[in-house]
Amino acid sequence: MPELPEVHTTVKGLKRTVIGLTISDVWTSYKSNYAPYKKQIKNSRFFTKFKKEVVGQKIIAVCRRHKNILIDLSNNKTILIHMKMTGHLMYGRYKKTGVGNGKKDWHKEEWEPIDKNKNLHDPFNRHIRLVFTFTNKKQLVLSDVRKFAKVTMLDTEDLNDSEEIKKLGPEPLNKTFTFKVFKERVATKQNAPIKSVLMDQTVVSGIGNIYSDEILFEAGVHPESPVKNILDEALKNIYKNIKPLLKKGIRFGGDSTSDYRDITGARGKFQGTHNAYRKTGKPCSKKDGGTIERKVIRGRSAHFCSKHQIKY
Repeated sequence: MPELPEVHTTVKGLKRTVIGLTISDVWTSYKSNYAPYKKQIKNSRFFTKFKKEVVGQKIIAVCRRHKNILIDLSNNKTILIHMKMTGHLMYGRYKKTGVGNGKKDWHKEEWEPIDKNKNLHDPFNRHIRLVFTFTNKKQLVLSDVRKFAKVTMLDTEDLNDSEEIKKLGPEPLNKTFTFKVFKERVATKQNAPIKSVLMDQTVVSGIGNIYSDEILFEAGVHPESPVKNILDEALKNIYKNIKPLLKKGIRFGGDSTSDYRDITGARGKFQGTHNAYRKTGKPCSKKDGGTIERKVIRGRSAHFCSKHQIKY
């Protein structure tokens, strides 16, 4: 989490709220000099540079590229945000609390909503790690309980060549994502189980644990099936279910089984439509006499019905 529908939902919200606004300040509680973070705002030196680049700039566009949120600024820079497992962005009015006093007491600084929107006061939304303040006195905040989210800055013209973008697989909602393309991509992982392949971002972008379970459930394919054993007809069934289920996730405002909330702090509703994910022990909705099972496949949980999901 979040997966493509959640990121897409967030971007739609950002397009409604922040385009045209000018950033007047940036604050963060991320503090780490861990080597892999040297090109992220979690690194103090990088954040200092980041803040100088973004303050005073206008947001001119927002889009999604795979699971990444891209915020284009008026100085030809792009803020890239990957929400990882527990991150979500919200927009409203906030105030700084606590007794923070500069560098010494930065860890005591916190933010809380003063907005009338009750959703922002949800306990799941209180883990504020990053705050953009705009000249209209409102804020865009990142809540991230486990602190895994990634925020960096790139030159807009170099996005496609960046390490965050260039190795990622095709966008499954694009018209160019045909069955031929899908088949060619999965064929590069012949010995891997199809569950893992669907979640491999170099094969197809945006599918994670939740939607892969639901796609395979509808396609009738067991998640442990090695790609090389899956018949063409079964592979077509998988492909045919990818777009509809991702679009359904978007239509329902994303999945809030865990921490995800939309730009207003509200929960998505896709979790109410699950047929497989976290349905362990429940009767299969296909009414085939099966029961939803759970198994760990290459370190990730898979939920499935062994009655109608064929193991190839």
